[in-house]
Amino acid sequence: MDLKSTKASPVLTDPSPINNSRLGHHSGLFPYSQSGPSFSTSMLSIPRRKPGKLDDVWSNGWLDAMKSSSPPRKKVLKGFTNVELSSDDGEIAYCSWMIKYLSALNSFQQIMDSAKNRNIVMFLDYDGTLSPIVDDPDRAFMSADMRSAVKNVAKYFPTAIISGRNRDKVFELVGLTELYYAGSHGMDIMFPARETASLDHLNCVKSTDLQGKEVNLFQPASEFLPMINEIFRSLVEITKGIEGVKVENHKFCVSVHYRNVDEIVWPVVAQYVHDTLKYYPRLRLTHGRKVLEVRPMIDWDKGKAVEFLLQSLGYSNNNDVLPIYIGDDRTDEDAFKVLRKGNRGYGILVSSVPKESNAFFSLRDTSEVKEFLESLVRMKQQDAKILGEEQRAIFI
Repeated sequence: MDLKSTKASPVLTDPSPINNSRLGHHSGLFPYSQSGPSFSTSMLSIPRRKPGKLDDVWSNGWLDAMKSSSPPRKKVLKGFTNVELSSDDGEIAYCSWMIKYLSALNSFQQIMDSAKNRNIVMFLDYDGTLSPIVDDPDRAFMSADMRSAVKNVAKYFPTAIISGRNRDKVFELVGLTELYYAGSHGMDIMFPARETASLDHLNCVKSTDLQGKEVNLFQPASEFLPMINEIFRSLVEITKGIEGVKVENHKFCVSVHYRNVDEIVWPVVAQYVHDTLKYYPRLRLTHGRKVLEVRPMIDWDKGKAVEFLLQSLGYSNNNDVLPIYIGDDRTDEDAFKVLRKGNRGYGILVSSVPKESNAFFSLRDTSEVKEFLESLVRMKQQDAKILGEEQRAIFI
């Protein structure tokens, strides 16, 4: 195949996900890798140039997806999407929306009732969940109170951070050794070393964490590393003249942030990404909050990462565990779907505006996330206190 003549269009997975009929049938936790040899575009010339016809990004729905993933805070659900509402009207709409997505704080006892005789495992997104969304991703810091809340939760429950960021960067921002970390939307997972034969076929490798403790690493897209590094350099070069664009290499995916780009220039950003992806038919595009994300075309996402971590932690029996996943972005919907299937666990959407979701419950913002985590800790401490009193009573 003459790579220079490749005309394959990049695959858009949001808002139209790839289905199994297109990828081929697969099962279990094996990641799907597109057939055919790997290739590098080092042979290709991708010169810096003007973007192609902007009709491309209109016709493939990219601009619509960019706008829908970045709604103005005052806009509400379908039926009202073109109506600017006052703060009072917005609050009414939000309260109506919460009839379907009940507050996880107000429903806390219901959640705890479901957790009776089951082990809670916590999964947390980072940006927009543990830290507020900010203009500069490098300054998305957790508050000291939030870090304390997460640290305390991890004392009582297995707790994992699953983020689109580079795993090392997430660890740097969180700074807690008690947690498990999954970066690049779950394509770079660090978890406890276990003598578990069932994990051998999943291509886990032994490694050590920053404290020298032995851990397992699972990286289902490792063969894509050279390609990811290459497209990162290409996107940095091709967008460097656009004010406000920030391109980040998250190891197994590349993020093109347009939060600080004038909206009138969004079509140019999208077209540059579109033009570059033409040379990488094994990579796909997804959308997040004011970010275009380029990922390997494998069947792996945050939902698969949740399943993998549950298995690696020894919770393959659904009756033994209640997974709770808290997140705010489109990429978290894959995890919400996994937990909703068969009422396996609870997804909790963090959002201050109404939007459709596969989550069961909702929280308004990071402050409510902190309050929910603190409620979990208080509940566990109270249970321990009651148990201790009952045990003392036995010996009196």
